[in-house]
Amino acid sequence: MTARITVVGSLNMDLVVRTPRIPRPGETIIGGDFHTLPGGKGANQAVAAARLGARVSMVGRVGRDTFANPLLDNLTAAGVDHTFVTQDPEAATGVALIEVDDAGQNSIVVASGANMRVSPADVEAAEATIASADVLLLQLESPLETVTRAAQVARAHGVRVILNPAPARPLPAALLSLVDVLIPNENETALLTGMPVESRDQIEAAATALRELGVGTVILTLGDRGALLTQEGETEHFPAFDVTPVDTTAAGDAFVGGFAVALAEGKSLAEAVRWGNGAGALAATRLGAQPSLPTRQALETLLATGTTVVSP
Repeated sequence: MTARITVVGSLNMDLVVRTPRIPRPGETIIGGDFHTLPGGKGANQAVAAARLGARVSMVGRVGRDTFANPLLDNLTAAGVDHTFVTQDPEAATGVALIEVDDAGQNSIVVASGANMRVSPADVEAAEATIASADVLLLQLESPLETVTRAAQVARAHGVRVILNPAPARPLPAALLSLVDVLIPNENETALLTGMPVESRDQIEAAATALRELGVGTVILTLGDRGALLTQEGETEHFPAFDVTPVDTTAAGDAFVGGFAVALAEGKSLAEAVRWGNGAGALAATRLGAQPSLPTRQALETLLATGTTVVSP
């Protein structure tokens, strides 16, 4: 079956520079190559799902500036329907300033622009698209009231809600109670729970605390330590795939996209986590957010053989 996924979220143009290391406050470093690349957590997850074979629609906003049309054209090229991505005359397209060091780690500052003007009315205009989906994907680069309204619409139509709570911020119980699967990383988990997440026992305790807030299933992404799945009566750890990282910028978004596609296709939660781990690992092997997102062929090869191949 073809997975049907709707994404409500952000679109950014990423301004990426390579650097030997992330500079300290007040320090200037001579960097390397500079790239202008499509990004934004919402768009990244939409493109990730589309490259893995899903039928994807996106709800969001861009400005009416030089970055807007390239971002929309990129969605079209990826096969993402952007009927409900509005060009806002009063705000700039979102921009992310990204430093990537020689170890593949990154530091990111986002100027949200039009992303923070995505409204509950935008969500309601796309209600039929949300209702027809198998899964709704949400993040936190849009206003919280809009994220909540999208979850309400999805829940009213029996659509599963996946929330990637990034960038991290405290969340109301009213939103968490609408979420079927919450996918935070370690930093986001620590902020949401106020608990340490260093040891395995601490991570499991924090995941349990998140479930007690009303979330059905929690999946903690742990970078090169893999992922932890926590649901009713069960906690399971899934090891990461062994790859050499080049840029981890969109690895988390690739995980969410891979997980969502597998779940929407009827695979088990455990298998969906494995898809997420594989997609995230492949994304870390290439520079840039959306350029790094893997094809289905590359992911299936990794899942079947443990061998990475270069996605076109």
